[in-house]
Amino acid sequence: MYTVAVKRDFVAQHFLIGGDWGAENEWHSHHYQVEVQLVGESLDQHGYLVDIVDIETNLNLLVAYFRDKTLNDLPEFAGLNPSIEHFSRIFCQAMAGRIQAPNLNRMIIKIWENDIAWASYEQGL
Repeated sequence: MYTVAVKRDFVAQHFLIGGDWGAENEWHSHHYQVEVQLVGESLDQHGYLVDIVDIETNLNLLVAYFRDKTLNDLPEFAGLNPSIEHFSRIFCQAMAGRIQAPNLNRMIIKIWENDIAWASYEQGL
């Protein structure tokens, strides 16, 4: 299997709901890092799993959508606690709809909310 990955960082805000998590229940910012990993068994005629420029273009568009927003206010998070687990799934599903390459088997999105905590979501393509 081949894997290619691209990473970006951005700042967004949220506040957790549905439990008592102290300061996390208050509106606050995170300096998120998101990594897109694409996995497949074969390369295209150019020796690529997928063109990194295509990944970067689509990743930049999604990051721009979430940058400087309060996640709680976005329709994707309606009725959800804006955890990094939910965020990684939402980001993965959005990214999967943008990347088109016939040789891809799966996508993994990993989102860090700080230097030590991350969550990921994986889906088949």
